[in-house]
Amino acid sequence: MIEVSQIIPHIFLFAALYFQIFLLITFFESRETIRKQASHTNTCYPSVAVLVPCYNEEKTVARTVESLLALDYPKDRLSVVIIDDGSTDRTFETMRAFEQHPQVTLLQKENGGKHTALNLGISRTNIELIGCLDADSFVASDALTEIVKCFEDKTVMAVTPAVKVWNPRTVLEHIQKAEYNMGIFLRKMFGVMNAIQVTPGPFSLFRRKVFNELGGFKEAHNTEDMEIALRMQSKHYRIENAHTAHVYTVAPKTIPSLYKQRVRWVSGFLNNVVDYRFMLFNKEYGHLGALTLPFAIVSVLSAVYMAGFVVVHLVKYLLEKIVKLQTVGIEWSNIQFNWFFLNTQSLMILTFITLVVSLFIPFNGKKLSEGNMRPSRDILYFLLFYGFLAPLWLTKALYNLVFSKKSSWR
Repeated sequence: MIEVSQIIPHIFLFAALYFQIFLLITFFESRETIRKQASHTNTCYPSVAVLVPCYNEEKTVARTVESLLALDYPKDRLSVVIIDDGSTDRTFETMRAFEQHPQVTLLQKENGGKHTALNLGISRTNIELIGCLDADSFVASDALTEIVKCFEDKTVMAVTPAVKVWNPRTVLEHIQKAEYNMGIFLRKMFGVMNAIQVTPGPFSLFRRKVFNELGGFKEAHNTEDMEIALRMQSKHYRIENAHTAHVYTVAPKTIPSLYKQRVRWVSGFLNNVVDYRFMLFNKEYGHLGALTLPFAIVSVLSAVYMAGFVVVHLVKYLLEKIVKLQTVGIEWSNIQFNWFFLNTQSLMILTFITLVVSLFIPFNGKKLSEGNMRPSRDILYFLLFYGFLAPLWLTKALYNLVFSKKSSWR
């Protein structure tokens, strides 16, 4: 018999297990399609303008632009627009090193937020495909070639890349590397299901038609890349994923900076879902409305609840043991392991099965990202520490939502 206090954990674990198995089945069913997409060669090279919004990025913007100019793509079909959004450091001076380059255009404006910088760039170009690249990210030389392959399908309105962590060194950065590899797997599966809910700042590309018909980027709770994706999905614009287009981003190097970034991401997601709540459980929006958005919300709630559940029961267990030790002490000679005392309650078994199945996601993400499924320290660090970190920003994000608190960008 399941106790009433354990009903909610059972529901959350079952939901997590259901979603993970659904994703794995989707992956196995679509492997041949994914393989064909990866091996497909380009037949055309449309004109592309890449927008690089900058705010206090003097240390990274030069390398970002250099990676764009080194793209293996026809030079007469690629232009780069760098927008300084009122930086207070030497970002614009660094940008001026490229002002004589024939492919580069420099723009400068008062600070108004990333979305205003992107919209200025959109207004200054009339090119077929428009890409965005954060000024702390770098592209692989074949990234653009891999992305434009997807636009051969005229129904595709936007394409997202595979975002990876640049040169991880610390434990925290390796944890994020495994997390980003999981994101590569998830975004690929969401692309297969036509259910992508974010077009990330590092090198997502759009047809100009998107902005002509739907308008530009919005502030959107400091997550304009989520809002534009949900806006596109609400109008049934198809978003594809190119998992072979590798883009590298500089990961936060400290726990406070990681915490602030993730609070902004999760708060932005929750607030944008509230804004587009009409899509939830609406069959008109396919897998996005029926599956990915509801399960994303459930994952936030369940992670926070399960973290609290574990902490409360762990404290309760330790207090009971302390009382027992104070009462009867320890008889070291009688300490032995007995299989009879192994916890075989349904909650423990369900937890174990969920954890085992969940291992397939980071390993499949590593397969898509790096071409192999070998165990690595990235995954080890992720399994050991991520469960302690994520509830911190998830709880804060829920707090922000409930009490209408705004998350800061930096």
